[in-house]
Amino acid sequence: MKHDPSQAIKSFLTKLSGFLTGSSRRRFTLIALASAIFALSISTVLPVNSQQKPQLISQGAKKVELTLVSYAVTQAAYSKIIPQFVAKWKREKNQDVVIQQSYGGSGSQARAVIDGLDADIVALALALDVNKIQQAGLIKPGWEKEAPNGAIVTRSVASLMTRKGNPKKINNWSDLAKPGVKVITANPKTSGGARWNFLVLWGAVSQTGGNEQKARQFVTQVYKNVPVLPKDAREATDVFFKQGQGDVLINYENEMILAQEKGQTNFTGIVPTVNISIDSPVAVVDANVDKHKTRAVAEAFVKYLYTPEAQREFAKVGFRSVNPTIAKETASKYPKVNRLFTVSNFGGWDTVQKKFFNDGAIFDQIQGSGR
Repeated sequence: MKHDPSQAIKSFLTKLSGFLTGSSRRRFTLIALASAIFALSISTVLPVNSQQKPQLISQGAKKVELTLVSYAVTQAAYSKIIPQFVAKWKREKNQDVVIQQSYGGSGSQARAVIDGLDADIVALALALDVNKIQQAGLIKPGWEKEAPNGAIVTRSVASLMTRKGNPKKINNWSDLAKPGVKVITANPKTSGGARWNFLVLWGAVSQTGGNEQKARQFVTQVYKNVPVLPKDAREATDVFFKQGQGDVLINYENEMILAQEKGQTNFTGIVPTVNISIDSPVAVVDANVDKHKTRAVAEAFVKYLYTPEAQREFAKVGFRSVNPTIAKETASKYPKVNRLFTVSNFGGWDTVQKKFFNDGAIFDQIQGSGR
């Protein structure tokens, strides 16, 4: 038989009131009535099972909001992935999810999060930028282990995009140092993509038998050919295509593929066979999801990014998939790279930052050398 708390309360009050008379009984009745109403209201809210845990706001509310902060060139992919996740979550959890989005240079985005941009999730161009947010106390150490594949969610390589027909005959990295060749690349002080560009130039020498001195000489000459340093990869693309500056644009391969698939025919694309694996990570911003009570949804979104459905969308806009099935399915769309090195060949991001990109380090020295 189902227990009725109202009947138990009524029986108790009847017995107790029998011991009282006159005004005492009347006062008791009023107090008891108020207590009974309060008890009944509690019984309708609290679960009978005392072991049941209260739900987090993000798990129980009708709508939850997340903020995704990412680097500029991922926007085309996330514009497709986010609606798919929102529909899936609604279907499975009967909860509406709204995902606010912010895109920009990876380094600038990392600083914005540190300075107060309330990101629940960051998907940045390089692990160094996520590490900066960790060092600021917003992401717990070990974030690389919280998602598959070392938290790397997309891969790409560097490409060269020249004017249609390639009038300057640019075919590999060494051609960028030739006199009269104007090179467009973003600023590595603000753009994660531009740091990859810098490293692929350095590695084109240092990872193929050249020493550090020769690598520095080569990279210095390339940057002497750079007329302007846009703040991020998206702006660099606009400078090259919309403003018509430069003879060649160093860019992500995925940007080149996306442009080709959109039917752009005003450039020639080259993927040098010596290249760098551009590995881009994703992480939950622990301090913010705990503050917003959005951890459950945020972690589910990160997990969704590794599904075949999401990885297929990344591949559609030119990223090399980290999902083996999708990587095999889409392999034919990517040029072959014969010599592929990674950031670990340079000692990892902490070493790279100190050596190349800190204030006064090699990049600043090159910039101040009269380029």
